[in-house]
Amino acid sequence: MRRLLMALLALIVIGALTLRVRNPESRDLDDAARRAAPGKFARLTDGITHYELAGPDSGARVVLVHGFSVPAYIWDSTFVALSGAGFRVARYDVFGRGWSDRPDAPYDRTMYNRQLGELLDTLGWRSDVHLVGLSAGGPIVASYATQDPTRIRSFTLVDPAAGTAGDVPAVFQWPLVGGFLWQGIAVPTMADGQASDFNEPTRWPDWADKYRVQQQYRGFGRALLRTAIAQRGMSFDSIFTQAAAAKRPSLLIWGIDDKTVPIARSEGVRQALPGIEYHAIERAGHLPHIERADAVNPILIDFLRRHSAAPPDSAGGATRPQ
Repeated sequence: MRRLLMALLALIVIGALTLRVRNPESRDLDDAARRAAPGKFARLTDGITHYELAGPDSGARVVLVHGFSVPAYIWDSTFVALSGAGFRVARYDVFGRGWSDRPDAPYDRTMYNRQLGELLDTLGWRSDVHLVGLSAGGPIVASYATQDPTRIRSFTLVDPAAGTAGDVPAVFQWPLVGGFLWQGIAVPTMADGQASDFNEPTRWPDWADKYRVQQQYRGFGRALLRTAIAQRGMSFDSIFTQAAAAKRPSLLIWGIDDKTVPIARSEGVRQALPGIEYHAIERAGHLPHIERADAVNPILIDFLRRHSAAPPDSAGGATRPQ
């Protein structure tokens, strides 16, 4: 028992020292910090949410939902393309990321659904909303479509989290020391690690520096760890199966060279959502909407236009590489 206690004490000391040296979080995300942010802020149940709007008020409504850790700027090119095509587009930072609050709470489906629903309430968007989810944002939009189908016109999945979520290393789940170790070991590597999402990362040399902006605000690492713990062992495909009951048109876009969520997992998504329109994008990794905007934007715009005019229970089913 004494050896166990000594080992635990040693881990606490190591974790504390590592956190002190490597932890990138040094500031509170307050009103003064948010003056640097574009867009607007909404005060919701779980905290302040940062969002942006573009496009004509009369345009069909589209909401872009980002993935696990990169906030809403990941949609820059899509945001511009859709608003320029006449859509009314919203994008927002999921809690814990970007300029949104980092509440001390469980980061689970309930929170994410509540945030999206309350943001739609704030915007006054009570029907005919198109949802577009990237990576971990895919299960968010599918889950929300299941929860509130009458509000949703269609949903699109771009390289969504699929299959079964992996576990979190046990050391990061240990009481007292897990958070310290995560903050000091895992979080500092995340900015540079984003390069693996690209097929050709050298084309985006400033990507890691953009990511580091959000890392300086306290609560970022905790939000990611709690998200990972909340979804460990989760079947994302079962979320898509449930979303099929919403009977809304759906679109699936996947980068053929995706190393983060391999395209082989698209099969499970397509089985869960029979009739989903599917496009495999050549020469693209996990972020085809950025690397191959020339291919993805026309597909997405065409889909949204077709299903803004058609009855909401219509669906497509094309499958072809781009």
